[in-house]
Amino acid sequence: MLSILRSLVQEVNSARDLQEALDVIVSRVQKAMGTEVCSVYLLDPATNRYILMATEGLYREAVGKVSLAYSEGLVGLVGSREEPINLEDAPSHPRYRYFPETGEERFRSFLGVPIIHHRRVLGVLVVQQRESSRCFDEGEEAFLVTVSAQLAGVIAHSEATGAISGLSLTGEEARDVSFSGVPGAPGVAIGEGVVVYPAADLDVVPEKPTEDIEQELELFREAVKAVREDIERVAKRLASQLRPEEQALFDVYLRMLGDEAMPGEVANQIREGVWAQGALKQVVQQYIRHFEMMDDHYLQERAVDVRDLGRRLLSHLQEGEQLHLEYPARTVLVSEELTPAMLGEVPKGQLVGLVSVKGSSNSHVAILARAMGVPTVMGLVDIPVNQLDGKELVVDGFEGQIFASPSDDLRAFYQAICDEEDELIRGLEVLRDKPCETTDHHRVSLLVNTGLMTDVVRSLSHGAEGIGLYRTEVPFMIKDRFPSEQEQREYYREQLEAFAPSPVTMRTLDIGGDKSLTYFPIQEENPFLGWRGIRVTLDHPEIFLVQVRAMLKASEGLNNLQIMLPMISNISEVEESLHLIYRVYHEVREEGYDIHMPKVGVMVEIPAAVYQIRELADRVDFLSVGSNDLTQYLLAVDRNNPRVAQLYHSYHPAVLQALVRIAQDAHVVGKPVGICGELAGDPGGALLLMAMGYDSLSMNAASLPKVKSVIRSVSREWAMQLLEDVLLLDSPHVIKSCVDLALRNAGFGRYLRPGKSTTIAFAEKALS
Repeated sequence: MLSILRSLVQEVNSARDLQEALDVIVSRVQKAMGTEVCSVYLLDPATNRYILMATEGLYREAVGKVSLAYSEGLVGLVGSREEPINLEDAPSHPRYRYFPETGEERFRSFLGVPIIHHRRVLGVLVVQQRESSRCFDEGEEAFLVTVSAQLAGVIAHSEATGAISGLSLTGEEARDVSFSGVPGAPGVAIGEGVVVYPAADLDVVPEKPTEDIEQELELFREAVKAVREDIERVAKRLASQLRPEEQALFDVYLRMLGDEAMPGEVANQIREGVWAQGALKQVVQQYIRHFEMMDDHYLQERAVDVRDLGRRLLSHLQEGEQLHLEYPARTVLVSEELTPAMLGEVPKGQLVGLVSVKGSSNSHVAILARAMGVPTVMGLVDIPVNQLDGKELVVDGFEGQIFASPSDDLRAFYQAICDEEDELIRGLEVLRDKPCETTDHHRVSLLVNTGLMTDVVRSLSHGAEGIGLYRTEVPFMIKDRFPSEQEQREYYREQLEAFAPSPVTMRTLDIGGDKSLTYFPIQEENPFLGWRGIRVTLDHPEIFLVQVRAMLKASEGLNNLQIMLPMISNISEVEESLHLIYRVYHEVREEGYDIHMPKVGVMVEIPAAVYQIRELADRVDFLSVGSNDLTQYLLAVDRNNPRVAQLYHSYHPAVLQALVRIAQDAHVVGKPVGICGELAGDPGGALLLMAMGYDSLSMNAASLPKVKSVIRSVSREWAMQLLEDVLLLDSPHVIKSCVDLALRNAGFGRYLRPGKSTTIAFAEKALS
């Protein structure tokens, strides 16, 4: 059966269209099971009816003509129950529905299984037999279920292809075809899709030796030189759209092309007798494996950059001609895997949106998109990319959705959102220098999360009061070795000077487990629960001590440094870290540096830490909740995995209860507590956190004006009543709806992201 399944899937995957795929399915399944009839009924989203789309054994003339209501007949029963139904005598069943045009009155035995993809019923796969004495056995039922599960994704992909092409299952015009991913950069864009394909495919490069090593080395040097020139040209083209600091992202590419980085390793492989293309493939794939093993999503995304560089180098080695694309006035760039270099190919002022099948909100593309203000959706599974070329697209970067071939009403709906967002941003600029204070004079500090100087510049222009989280992984990430103390000191000084005298909270190096650097690989059975964060740096004090020393020296004359320890799960980790920090402090003072002892805090991002708040607070100066990781650990959900992203919810009752407990326990011992994460940057979430008692909220710079506007317009008493009400609820979706309703009633409906409820309201309006 396994070989039959494998052959069947391969045939279906190579089918030209959905109809050919369905014809293959019914033909091969009928033959494999030795049954007289095999049919596929697909659920048409437009009519919510099951349509006979393919059959082997029934009358062919019935295909496309016979349809059943959602719960009609045995087919409807299989779909509504979402489980197999196996009958020896189908006509005697009370739900049996007879269609004379199919000729199925001859067949009595019936086995139907649902075709389900991501919880959505796509259709029903049916086999039938003439003899009433035959009952399909458990093995046959299991085979049909397996076929259904294997083919669901293929059918979903083909169905989507047909829908994007403008036709529904019934052949009627299809509009407003939607796909869901994860938000990459906020905003809404309307434009024409331009699909970009990778320049070359490393996976198909064969392994072979070379007889002329010097010639292969020269070919590779020329390829490196050409790619460097390409990247420098792209960076120059984007110079007018980005601040100088934001162009630092391209330095990552150029550093990777340095002689001591990737090219040096490729050259070594060539000298060992491997031809240039094969050597490049080996090194690039090794780099990709290292990055993809990492736990930190920001660092994982570096694999995209390495892969892109590899493809560009290979393209030059193969002397492949780059595709010359035509970019319309309003370009929505679409690719399996977008890279920063692809953005630079679009002429100035013509890029309005980005769509990437792979990637997350931590990718370089997402960072650049936020810096450039380009709405972005990433992590779109089962989307037929090639069908989006030339199609009109709506990109909803708030909710992580795209719409293909929008109707006039949907287009007008999203255009109004674009106009309102532009007007809102202009109106909030006056708040930049005003304090974040409620109407009853409760003060909250608004901070920002940063990793690059681009974040700092934008943060200052939005009125941030300091940095709540500086990710120190960046200097380590762009090197092919651990950065020296002096190199780290220069990076940290930039951040500290930019915000002085406001506080800058620097998280110590957060690597390890499956978050390894290319030059510090770690392989583990269960990396999420393994050797990572503070566990690594305490096991390697030579790394920890150098980093802390660089931080302290960088703070001289500014004294706005705060140090934060990541992934704390035990009191002993805090005590050991403090011992090392105090040791370095005294050593640096003895060297003649005039510095103050910085405040030291811990990140609360592991559930165990939630229950040790008082003990932790007794030993440090402050606490900061990493709400994104804490939510993921509490719910066991990777929020950047589009297949389970719908289970990740910051408003989950368990998350809110944990956050309440953290704030209460911290204040009992008189220590300030802040929070950094997406919940802090959500206007409704910020209100709940302020009501819980959080002293500071750290967020993306773009979220800061809206959060400040909302907090300045309400009383803390009002927010505390809202918190009290939602803590009685047991559904994250109901809690979110209640918070949104409260904001709407308070006059902040324009701040709410255009979510599913808005789209549903639009649909209801269109149908009325």
